[in-house]
Amino acid sequence: MQTADLALDVRDVTRVAEAPEVWETVVRKLRAGAMPPLPRPRPDAATYERFVNWLEGELDRAAAVDLNPGRTEAFHRLNRTEYHNAVRDLLDLEVDVTELLPADGGSYGFDNIAGVLAISPTLLERYLGAARKISRIAVGRPAPSAVTETFRVANDLSQDDWVAGMPFGTRGGATFQYNFPQDGEYVVKVSLARNAGGRLAVFNVPHTLEVSLDNEVIQSYTVGESPPVDTPRASDAYRDWQARQRTVDSDWEFRLPVRAGPRDIQVTFARRTWAYPEAVREPYLRPYTGTDTRHQPYVGEITVTGPYDTNDASSVGSTPSRRRIFVCEPSETDSVPEQTACAREILSPLARRAYRRLVTSSDLDVLLGFFEDGRAAEGFDAGIEFALRWMLASPEFVLRVERDPDGLAAGANYEITDFELASRLSFFLWSSLPDDELIDLATMGRLSDPDILERQTRRMLDDDRASALVTNFASQWLYLRNVPAVYPDADLFPHVGEALRQAMRRETELFVESIFRGDQSVLDLLTADYTFVNERLARHYDIPHVYGSHFRRVSLDRLPHDARRGLLGHASILAVTAYPNRTSPVLRGKWVLENLLGTPPASPPPDVPSLEETTDNGEILSVREATERHRANPVCASCHRLMDPPGFALEQFDAVGRFRTHTAANTPIDATGELPDGTQFDGASGLRDALVSNPGRFVGTLTEKLMTYALGRGLEHYDAPTVRGILRDTAAENYRFSSIILGIVKSPPFRMRRTES
Repeated sequence: MQTADLALDVRDVTRVAEAPEVWETVVRKLRAGAMPPLPRPRPDAATYERFVNWLEGELDRAAAVDLNPGRTEAFHRLNRTEYHNAVRDLLDLEVDVTELLPADGGSYGFDNIAGVLAISPTLLERYLGAARKISRIAVGRPAPSAVTETFRVANDLSQDDWVAGMPFGTRGGATFQYNFPQDGEYVVKVSLARNAGGRLAVFNVPHTLEVSLDNEVIQSYTVGESPPVDTPRASDAYRDWQARQRTVDSDWEFRLPVRAGPRDIQVTFARRTWAYPEAVREPYLRPYTGTDTRHQPYVGEITVTGPYDTNDASSVGSTPSRRRIFVCEPSETDSVPEQTACAREILSPLARRAYRRLVTSSDLDVLLGFFEDGRAAEGFDAGIEFALRWMLASPEFVLRVERDPDGLAAGANYEITDFELASRLSFFLWSSLPDDELIDLATMGRLSDPDILERQTRRMLDDDRASALVTNFASQWLYLRNVPAVYPDADLFPHVGEALRQAMRRETELFVESIFRGDQSVLDLLTADYTFVNERLARHYDIPHVYGSHFRRVSLDRLPHDARRGLLGHASILAVTAYPNRTSPVLRGKWVLENLLGTPPASPPPDVPSLEETTDNGEILSVREATERHRANPVCASCHRLMDPPGFALEQFDAVGRFRTHTAANTPIDATGELPDGTQFDGASGLRDALVSNPGRFVGTLTEKLMTYALGRGLEHYDAPTVRGILRDTAAENYRFSSIILGIVKSPPFRMRRTES
């Protein structure tokens, strides 16, 4: 018996411990129902299940005798998101690091895999530059010159409606938080949005633009005025009026004094009293394409430049980061030893958090050396800034280091230290540093106690920082990070713009968060009869009676069908697995296999032909017909036999996730299919039922994804017994989310490591 490159006729099934890698592959194929491949004869279901259970049991017993927790990389660089969160939690400072550090590569579906987070001289320079900027902002010392930050509004984001976070009675605009580094004067400039040719539209009625700081209006401008009465369009007076309107925002800048710290800046239009009601205005909410004429002015970008006039020490204000850092401040008359003692008091707890361990005297000596250099040159604050700069660029901060204990043989297993366990736990659940409570327990050697570890894990899941499991883990698992790149054909889907893209992604984030934070069964990810929508997304889904841009939980019983339930009905997922102009059963089926069933198809062979869109007679083929013709090629058949059926089930949704029963050509949708194990289904609801009927496959896949993310490495055959053990334990709790997390945290791969062979 041979499947692909796997020959089993030379294997002894009574001695599975001698080749666990081979037999784990067999188990995976058996659980997927892919062995023996149809239409070859199979034993009855009971015999089939007994054999798989026996084989898994043999593998689990062999793994218990020869435990292999795997080996994580010794040096694990913080990725860009983790670096941002670590700075936030260490210094109480929000900094946009996307402009400071390059995007990270990914592997196994995630960007926190140690093996691809390499360190290069160029990247080290970027980390040094980031540390330089962050330390200056945190301390609040003046920059050598004024700094300009620009905030742009997406060009295809509709601004005809109220924007969340803005005062009621307004429309459009943008709100953002800017961290003013110190007390001083800043220049704010507002520019209106232009069309694709760079021209500003002319408006013949006035619109009032208001600029607010922390919800207090500080400046207003007017755009638009009535044209000259009874004046020909070719006259000089009319042309002068047009020219004024096209340059109306050229001098929209003002200077104002601002206290240091994070401030909310809002730029929005006051809603005109004659504005149409929501239902009447609805057609105008389609996205702007860049070529048509806007009906109302939009905000394009806002720039903040400064600070100015901050040469004296009094310009340093009280910011959250300064309050976090400066637990003591020496007076001007304090001696150098007194200033050094204060610096030690400041740097010691910061280094403890930053390095995630006890701080040695040599650690502090290095930091105090940098402090002394800065203090001697520019004063006490400069000294702290210099020390922070080193701390934030230090390998002890940028790298998570796990060292093999001395004296162990090659290939030996050992328990990681409590400090290493604290880091694994915090970067798994928070994508950030351990807090003081974790470090205190690690210092006492108590974190590794199973009861304490469970209590800490539950505490951390209840913390707001656990939202990282949604924004980092789930966003990558479900491809939500690809949603901003969804640009459907504007002729076919003119209503899809930035507002809808944002709503699609936010729906899935809120939905996943409700299940994770509510500690529900993870099967609810597939079956839940509710979702989260705002008015824009509700219209897309044909859900009635939802008004306004804020999201709220709604029952899907309002719909005449149940295809929308669970993740399979989310437009975010359906849109990222489609082409700009049509659906793709292949992309959607591949997504289901990889992310829900854990059986990714093999890579396609080279030079695979694209789908034929017409017959030899020129007749247009449906997507299903084109896919089935493609599958007739023997080279393509083996993979497409697995991929296509789940994708066909999702043909009930078009390329942007709208429910449909017919194609654009008015052909009825055929959404039937069959899984490799012979389970038949019809439509998204049928596929969902088929997945839930065998919960171990989906929950096992989710557990593998979470475990990969937690360990920062890909899973190997020796990790499979751990995954099965977690599945058995969580089944008794109906697969509650916390039971899976606790199973991973308590597992040997998470708590142990193997020395280098």
